[in-house]
Amino acid sequence: MRTGTEYLNSLKDNRRILLDGKVVSDVANHPAFASVAKTVAELYDIAADPASNMQYHAEEINGPANLVFSAPRTAEQMQRRRDAVQRWAEHTHGWVGRSPDHVGTFFAAFGTHPEVFEHPERDFAGNVRRYYERILRESLYVSYAIIPPQYSRATTASGWEGDFLQVGVVRETDQGLIVRGSQMLATGAAIADEIFITCIKPLGPDDVDFAVSFALPVDTEGLKLLCRRPFAPQASSDYDYPLTSKYDEPDSLVIFDDVLVPWDRVFIDRDPQKLRRQFFDTGAHALGNWQAQTRLNTKLQFIGAVARKITQVNGTERIPGVQEKLGELAATISSVESALIAAQHTATVDEAGCLIPGKRALYGVMGLQSETYPKVIEILRDLVGGGVLQMPSGVNDMHSPITGPDVARYIASPDVQSEERIKLFRLAWDIIGTEFAGRHQQYEMFYAGAPFVVKGAYTFRNYGYEKHVAQLDEFLASYSSKSSILAASN
Repeated sequence: MRTGTEYLNSLKDNRRILLDGKVVSDVANHPAFASVAKTVAELYDIAADPASNMQYHAEEINGPANLVFSAPRTAEQMQRRRDAVQRWAEHTHGWVGRSPDHVGTFFAAFGTHPEVFEHPERDFAGNVRRYYERILRESLYVSYAIIPPQYSRATTASGWEGDFLQVGVVRETDQGLIVRGSQMLATGAAIADEIFITCIKPLGPDDVDFAVSFALPVDTEGLKLLCRRPFAPQASSDYDYPLTSKYDEPDSLVIFDDVLVPWDRVFIDRDPQKLRRQFFDTGAHALGNWQAQTRLNTKLQFIGAVARKITQVNGTERIPGVQEKLGELAATISSVESALIAAQHTATVDEAGCLIPGKRALYGVMGLQSETYPKVIEILRDLVGGGVLQMPSGVNDMHSPITGPDVARYIASPDVQSEERIKLFRLAWDIIGTEFAGRHQQYEMFYAGAPFVVKGAYTFRNYGYEKHVAQLDEFLASYSSKSSILAASN
């Protein structure tokens, strides 16, 4: 099994990570990426430890692999897989949204359905199967960029002015496809092994050049990552910014300057229909988002614990209005966990023998994610009040002979010393008020796409209205105006 040291050593390559107008030469040690890379390394060490119970025998490679990359075929395997995903999520408290198990889960479903990728002339199905085997064998950290750049949301790439703003095929060679353009939003790509590139947005017949699916190493020649402003370097200490300092995973725009994609790296070649099929005919979208909701549930529980402890420290937990807020918070968070359990309980076996979570429960909770997360944050805001603003400027204020005595005396609570109170409220601020916090609210609101798409395309279509409307029609047909008149006359 891959270790954290092996993972960190793998980052020492020729990747082109662009930040502040420069190329980052050493990702593993750069202030913008070092802390979160260390966190990912810790995940690998956890999985490599037999005591974590995160390993299993993978039949695809006839050897050991990480359970988070498995394709569950029995109820027991599905439970073990969820336990493994949760084990990783608990280590980061849910704050690393695109850990290696996310995209790895999509490929677990892809690997069980290679027929979706079949091509009359090239072995794309074999490419997918072999790539999944690599993930199992090497514990690859694969990021993805599956959304077009926001040049225009009114049209698709074929209608945009300019030459290949969205990544597309410029030409075909004997060696593979030459691609040019960009794609978003590659969360984690700067510290990943490889990037999976495709498009989940529906494309039309005129967009055929952009209908591709492939994976490349991050250090591929001609591939660049333009990163957003990192927050970790501005974290003065892990005491003042406990989340920012550890879990600030990078988001990047992926840019391709006429990059060669070898044929053995191609999964779909200029086929808009197959782009949709890879996600939905394989069960990858459901299985991948089940992982995502497991991670989200862990994160919400962590935020809930912070809110509860805040009321204990403030001595407000017995106030009826506060208890009502805590009850509302508990109901909101437990609804996510309940949906996860329901999705697991209603899982169905697909044609390849893979268990796919129940889509009604899964897409039901996904449809509310853009409302659930802001609601949880708003309740925490309400419970902390002005306490997060009445904090010293930093950890040095607590140890300075000039400010230390005043901090210790005035910023405290009954039975809670100043240092512990400030630590808790600093954590709360990193959840609701810092740039890191703002990024996470935006991230969770649009995790699976625009809310109207999630609700309209996924929640609505997978609810199963037909059954209930049929029952309603049967009830409506059981009486009429004439029967009511006859009943009244009798």
